Amino acid sequence: FFSSRRRHTRFRNVTGVQTCALPIFRLISGKRVQPVNVDLIPSWKTVDERLQNSPWHTVDGVHYGVPYQWGANVLAYNTKVFPEAPKSWAVVFEEQNLPDGKSNKGRVQAFDGPIYIADAALYLMHKKPELGIKDPYELTEEQYKAALDLLRAQRGIVGRYWHDAFIQIDDFKNEGVVASSSWPFQVNILQADKDAMAKTPIGSTVPEEGATGWADTTMMHADAPHPNCAYKWLEHSINPKLQGDLAAWFGSVPAVLSACKGNALLTDAGCDVNGVGNFEKIHFWRTPVAKCTSQEAGCVPYYRWVTDMIAVLGGR
Repeated sequence: FFSSRRRHTRFRNVTGVQTCALPIFRLISGKRVQPVNVDLIPSWKTVDERLQNSPWHTVDGVHYGVPYQWGANVLAYNTKVFPEAPKSWAVVFEEQNLPDGKSNKGRVQAFDGPIYIADAALYLMHKKPELGIKDPYELTEEQYKAALDLLRAQRGIVGRYWHDAFIQIDDFKNEGVVASSSWPFQVNILQADKDAMAKTPIGSTVPEEGATGWADTTMMHADAPHPNCAYKWLEHSINPKLQGDLAAWFGSVPAVLSACKGNALLTDAGCDVNGVGNFEKIHFWRTPVAKCTSQEAGCVPYYRWVTDMIAVLGGR
């Protein structure tokens, strides 16, 4: 299986787990995954209708995966520094004094992947509407340059770029980080640590600009040796009990909304806590392509995002 978080994929087989940095669009166009016949998945009809035909696993009406979980890239923050939740992503993009009277320089983080350019574009959609950004994944040359300029300026205040969730958890606990883009997973672990919460209490929010987000999809390898077993696993993956337990552990929203009720780990309030009501505020991760729908002149493709984000991280 490929369990995909849109931008990256994790290849699962009987021997274990392997991380593969391949955007989903490339997996499908490269014929690395095969179509999934949803008629062979009895519980398909229980999947959230908002996810059933999502563009990250459906091409020309053909399904290439089964939704697994979803969530927002939230703004995590230290509640001692921010008595009230930050209203804008500005606290991590622009140098400023925070509510505790100290500068944010060296106290904030940003994600280190190319797709983070979309976070900058999303912020600019609201801060500079004159740029005409309609979709943070569909950027003209001018819009793309503005996003890169913002990220280059941001580099001056970022203490560390994060990628490893557990390193970020330690940075919030021990390294003075007070605000960053994050996943609910890190927030859940920090909030469950009573000692850490007494010292550095953490909250999270989706600011007024909205947020980027992710939707995991389980996909089948093009050369899957046991497709019958694979279909049984796909059916099992959307079992309400599994879905509820997964959402409780990661801080995500189940792909099967019936899992939101009656799960001991998640509790009946868990889906609300994990952001089930934020769906319309999220711009879900997807692969930027040159031939885009919102810009007549075309858009900057993903390979440029990769090379340019490496340059930003390197101070160029």
